[in-house]
Amino acid sequence: MKKITFSTVLLFSLAMAHGQTVFQQAQNEAKQTHKLILLSFSGSDWCVPCIRMHKSFFENPEFKKTADSLLVLVNADFPRNRKNQLDGNIKKQNEALADKYNPQGAFPYTLLLDENGTPLKTWSGMPDEAVEDWIKEIVTVYDKKYRNE
Repeated sequence: MKKITFSTVLLFSLAMAHGQTVFQQAQNEAKQTHKLILLSFSGSDWCVPCIRMHKSFFENPEFKKTADSLLVLVNADFPRNRKNQLDGNIKKQNEALADKYNPQGAFPYTLLLDENGTPLKTWSGMPDEAVEDWIKEIVTVYDKKYRNE
C-alpha cells in the first residue's frame, strides 16, 4: 500500500513540475507507450474491500507483470485517518477524478480507460473472478484497442 502511495506522490511531483496533473501525466504516458490507464478508486485506510483488492489483485505478481507492459496505473485514494491524509493538490485531483469517473462514490471502483480517458471497462467492487481471469479481461480489452485496430 505504501508503494502505491509513494509512486503516486512521485508521479504527482513529476507531473506538477511540468504543470500537469497526475492523470494528465498518465494520459501522456499512455499515448506515448500505447498503454491503457487503470484508474482505481480506493479508501486505503477504511475500505476493507479496497484493501483486499490491492493485496489480492494489484500486488499479485502476474498482475504486476501485465501492468508493466499494458497499463499506466492511477490510484485515486480517499483515506480518512488524519495521519494518512494526502497533499491538498492530490486531494483536489482525486476529487476531480471522482466527479468525472465515480460520481456514485463506489469503493472500490476500477476503470480501464484509453489514452483519452474514455472508459472501456469498469468494475464496481472487487471483481468476482479470480485474479488470473481478471487479468485476461484486461488483456482482451487491450488487444481489442491496440492489436485489432
